Amino acid sequence: MIKYFEFENEIEKIEKILDQLKNNKELNFEKINKLNIEKDKLYKNIYSNLDPWQKVQISRHGERPHTLDYIKNIFDDIIFLHGDKKYADDSAIVGGLAKIENKSIFFIGTEKGNTMETRIKHNFGMAKPEGYRKVQRLLRLAEKFQLPLISFVDTAGAFPGKDAEERGQSESIASSILNYLKSRTPTISIIIGEGGSGGAIGIATSDKVLMLEHSIYSVISPEGCASILWRNTDFSQEAANTLKLTSNDCKNFKIIDDIIPEPYGGAHRHPIKQAEILKDKIVSLINELQQVSINELVKTRKEKYLNITSDI
Repeated sequence: MIKYFEFENEIEKIEKILDQLKNNKELNFEKINKLNIEKDKLYKNIYSNLDPWQKVQISRHGERPHTLDYIKNIFDDIIFLHGDKKYADDSAIVGGLAKIENKSIFFIGTEKGNTMETRIKHNFGMAKPEGYRKVQRLLRLAEKFQLPLISFVDTAGAFPGKDAEERGQSESIASSILNYLKSRTPTISIIIGEGGSGGAIGIATSDKVLMLEHSIYSVISPEGCASILWRNTDFSQEAANTLKLTSNDCKNFKIIDDIIPEPYGGAHRHPIKQAEILKDKIVSLINELQQVSINELVKTRKEKYLNITSDI
């Protein structure tokens, strides 16, 4: 059963009444229809007026589709590639080859996992240096075979542990960003949940950066910001309002290129429909980027990121 947020209390009440009515031997279709209409109106009203903290909550919903869900529902003929060929295979980042509408592509993504077992396996989507070296390896392969690369971003940030720092966490993220900037192949990044700090930027320095409507993209989490500025995570909601981390904020600041709409109720309630919307957008962007010469693509990409700070 899907978890309801506090701001969805009225919807939850209607859902419970509907469940009771559907379990009755004699169905009251008129009442069921009336309640469904009321529920749809509530969804539209609530999800059209979400504040930043509510969007933070939705972006972290346990049943929100993750990278592997989108890969399964969008691509065909999937082949996963593993390891950085230097140290180890980082399960926080998945990547490989696939097809979309009969076009071959490379894909990369941070995977959080959706059960306790898979969350531990994927380190809650927090990559280590070997993960970002895997990203660089796949970028070079995409460039070699002149295939577009699609990145799915869903991470609270890169892993901050001692072992990751000892193996050069900062350098690996910086190298990943540099490889994206100079890559001679079309690149597309989509923030599907959380886009946190350098851990997200390491796979999001693309020709086109998109955000799902209720995803977030920020230099730091609201909790991290609150603990630094107020020394108290009770101010997380205020921090979320201040950080300008929503898709609309990022679009206004020209940090991203476009917002992908989510069905009312969020991607976690309509995973297949959301995947279809995302697939159409990816296909459209691949066709658009392949019309541009590689030299022009690289030049435009570099100018885009150099100009972000001056635009803000």
